[in-house]
Amino acid sequence: MKIVKFLSLALGVMLLGVSVGDAQEVNLYSARKEALIKPLLDEFSNKTGIQVNLVTGKADALLKRLETEGANTPADVLITVDAGRLHRAKAAGLLAPINSAVLQESVPANYRDPENYWFGLSLRARPIMYALEKLDPNTLTSYEDLADPRWKGKICVRSSSNIYNQSLVASMIAANGEQQTEQWARALVANLARPPKGGDRDQIRAAAAGQCVIAIANTYYLARMTTSKKDQREREAAGKIGIIWPNQNGRGAHINVSGAGVTKFAKHKDNAIKLLEFLVSDEAQRFYADSNHEYPVKADMEPSDILKQWGKFNGDAVNLSLLGKYNSTAVKLMDRAGWR
Repeated sequence: MKIVKFLSLALGVMLLGVSVGDAQEVNLYSARKEALIKPLLDEFSNKTGIQVNLVTGKADALLKRLETEGANTPADVLITVDAGRLHRAKAAGLLAPINSAVLQESVPANYRDPENYWFGLSLRARPIMYALEKLDPNTLTSYEDLADPRWKGKICVRSSSNIYNQSLVASMIAANGEQQTEQWARALVANLARPPKGGDRDQIRAAAAGQCVIAIANTYYLARMTTSKKDQREREAAGKIGIIWPNQNGRGAHINVSGAGVTKFAKHKDNAIKLLEFLVSDEAQRFYADSNHEYPVKADMEPSDILKQWGKFNGDAVNLSLLGKYNSTAVKLMDRAGWR
């Protein structure tokens, strides 16, 4: 009886002209919170008729899940934050190269893998932030300046276990070499106002509260605090903070990405590529800019009004694949420097 039912189902599918592997769906593993991406996925489904089955989770947990599932994974697309994690996914053999003229034309070369295993979808800047009433911004112009002894007891930064800080250090290794970057990291640690703790928002709050003068954080955290509708204290803290765009006479401010790749064992590869192409469309880029307060990856798209208030800046043009290449070196260096 079961065999008859199976044959009947198979015959029905054949009569419809659709094979099981051609189902109009795509399975997405996303390290981005559902609220930050679900509206885009719904719009993609409305436009294409392709259903997006979304699984969200912590970035490292999703990478581990893909490794464990191997060829049996249902995932077609991986979206995660930070070029370092995208590099890890490629190095672990979890991604497949993507052949898409749309993606190659939309995403600048330094914001994607040189072999097209992953593409940036949005940009996140990590500048220097400061307490407006406590610092003349003209006295601090580069990340390297943070090593100056005059900032002793004045800097707040999160743990070295944070991938954003690891990528910042990796970018400095790419620019200045390992030895010079280690000297800088040791001096930075000596200038900390307190042991690293909390997330980026905590560093911003600490600077606003006078626990330190300088903080390192991603701009979208400050933007979300500035526009918070539920927490007046968040808005008040953000109002006490200014931004310094570092290294404007050199390599530029540190830039990272949220990005995506097609998984090695994708069962719906064509649909996966269609989804990625939609996520670099003008419509999707506008959503990233206005809702998430991240910078569009497309050069011709304007940032949100909040980000515009902080001015234009030169971003580091280093190929972000190097952030992954130097990640393990950065982690070891930070450990030697006592950055906990």
